[in-house]
Amino acid sequence: MKLKSAIIPLTAAIGLAFAGAAYSQEVVKIAHVGPLSGPNAHMGKDNENGARMAVDELNAKGFTIGGKKVKFELAGEDDASDPKQATAVATKLVDQKVSAVIGHLNSGTTIPASKIYSDAGIPQVSPSATNPKYTQQGFKTAFRVVANDAQLGAALGKYAVQKLGTKQIAVIDDRTAYGQGVAEEFAKGAQAAGGTIVGKQFTNDKATDFNAILTSIKSKKPEVVFFGGMDAVGGPMLRQMKQLGITAKFMGGDGICTGSLPGLAGDGLGEDQVVCAEAGGVDEAGKKGMDDFRAAYKKKFGIDVVYNAAYAYDATMTVAEAMAKAGSADPKKYLPELAKANHKGVTGVIAFDAKGDIKDGSLTLYTYKGGQRTLLAVTK
Repeated sequence: MKLKSAIIPLTAAIGLAFAGAAYSQEVVKIAHVGPLSGPNAHMGKDNENGARMAVDELNAKGFTIGGKKVKFELAGEDDASDPKQATAVATKLVDQKVSAVIGHLNSGTTIPASKIYSDAGIPQVSPSATNPKYTQQGFKTAFRVVANDAQLGAALGKYAVQKLGTKQIAVIDDRTAYGQGVAEEFAKGAQAAGGTIVGKQFTNDKATDFNAILTSIKSKKPEVVFFGGMDAVGGPMLRQMKQLGITAKFMGGDGICTGSLPGLAGDGLGEDQVVCAEAGGVDEAGKKGMDDFRAAYKKKFGIDVVYNAAYAYDATMTVAEAMAKAGSADPKKYLPELAKANHKGVTGVIAFDAKGDIKDGSLTLYTYKGGQRTLLAVTK
């Protein structure tokens, strides 16, 4: 009886050992942060979905780091586009010792959070924050996979004057780091090309009534109204422009250049009235890859890509590739590999300059026809 009773716990111990081996697979925790509540939630969820697609693909193919199979876990966090909430989330993720952060979405949340990640040595790759200040702070942990506002705003300003042939331009911004930054760069670009800024107004990122500022602008008879802000505000602004009889072209950056704008603008979305630029874009050679990504996204989530999902996907894949090259998910060990990345992604080659900005970032210009976003040009 003693022998038999000894065999039972021994057998159980062997079973537990095998179970332990099966579950000893290293877990690599990365985070995505963006607005999952509030008016920009559709954009934040879109970016999170892009990161999740990458994580699921990596896990499905049995990704290895340092010769060991790893399992990626994605922590999705909500910063509600609020700087205070963003820093609270960043502190939480540092405490959780995540290996990387994909995000944040807005420049106004990305910039304050970046100091916290830098202090902790955690790499942060934003798929959408475009304010130049983000990568001008000297943080070795800060990267972005899209062109910045200086490039985007200047290109739009030049396009307004040289391609659209406009001279009288009004500028509105939502006072966020993103909106104010891109509006300032647009104004510089337009003036450098020979345009005149006939009026400047501002609102906020939660406003719904623009009659006062639009009435003021209408009296200046602008040929173009540029809005620095997001589609949740830009759409209703277009509706009110139509109500007030303002027929000027409506221009903006990637914040308004979304698949959601037609629904938000309703009958305010005139044919060819809107011209916007997206930080990023693929040339003809990359079109099939992007089309395939969009199809796979829709199959997985049942909805169309809204915003920068492909950039969040590429950001995540670039981080994973850096970990594989370093043979470690330890931020200190793989950060040097991330800094010299040369990842062939869906959106193009992901490589960073000394500041952490993407090299040779593309810009895509769009208009809207028949309620659909329509490509105008891809430029650099």
